[in-house]
Amino acid sequence: MVMLKDSLQARERIRGVTHYTPLMYSKTLSEMSGNEVYLKCENFQKTGSFKIRGAYNAVSHLSDEQKARGVVTGSSGNHGQALAYAASLQGVRCVVVMPEDASLAKIAACKGYGGEVLLHGVTSEARLDRAQELVENEGLIMVHPFDNPHIIAGQGTISLEIMEQLPGVEYILAPVGGGGLLSGVAMAAKEVCPSLKVLGVEPAVGPRLRYSWDRGTVSELERWSPSVADGLRARRPGKLPFEVTRKYVDDLIQVEEQEIIDATKLIMERVKLVVEPSGAVTAAAVLARKLGAQGQNVVCVVSGGNVELAKLAKIIG
Repeated sequence: MVMLKDSLQARERIRGVTHYTPLMYSKTLSEMSGNEVYLKCENFQKTGSFKIRGAYNAVSHLSDEQKARGVVTGSSGNHGQALAYAASLQGVRCVVVMPEDASLAKIAACKGYGGEVLLHGVTSEARLDRAQELVENEGLIMVHPFDNPHIIAGQGTISLEIMEQLPGVEYILAPVGGGGLLSGVAMAAKEVCPSLKVLGVEPAVGPRLRYSWDRGTVSELERWSPSVADGLRARRPGKLPFEVTRKYVDDLIQVEEQEIIDATKLIMERVKLVVEPSGAVTAAAVLARKLGAQGQNVVCVVSGGNVELAKLAKIIG
């Protein structure tokens, strides 16, 4: 199990590499939701998303022998970009297996950070299976995007910052893909402040964590549709995130595709932030008043802003 000390140590490892991202109050979202809403802007983070926190922490834990072999992962884009950047900073080869429908912007960025890109499949599981083949055939070291204790510990540094920036925070909402972000955020927040509520938000077309929670074990969705939130397409959560979230997360919220689109558009138009749909799911939950509370200090983790403008224009019409 990942512990608070792991996130505290991760914070020191990533210091000077990652940004201490801003926490922005939104009057518009607050008035529309009935809560005091703040956005933790990981779209301003290095590589455009929160992923660099965990990726750099994970690579820095590798031995010299492991670094010499190189690393590999499966990613819709953000983890791949972050891992490529983290690896380049430490002189490590990085191969990223991305989905066949990955945005051109994410592919170009991944290559720009020094990563070697392979396109395969659409789901998280397909990408990771291909990455595992490279582990077996080429001896690369797998850096899993969410089922890795160093990744989770790195993501937990987000909560450490939030609690410094807003000591009176009462709710933190984080997106759910494979569960790595939510795990780190929840663990760090609850270990420091047990009364703080932490909620996960996942697309209603693919509620993989809720599905597993309800069955009491990691389970793959029987029915699944690709969400507009393309960073949240895992069909099952990681084993470690499943265990951590069961211990620390208060509840899970599901948001519909149109709610995600509307939130993405609103944040761009009214808050003036470029966010990808995966990063807007937390705001979508708040705007749809699915929190089940009013008048609370709520922080929505905006997980990233890596989105191709042509694709964004198509999404929001």
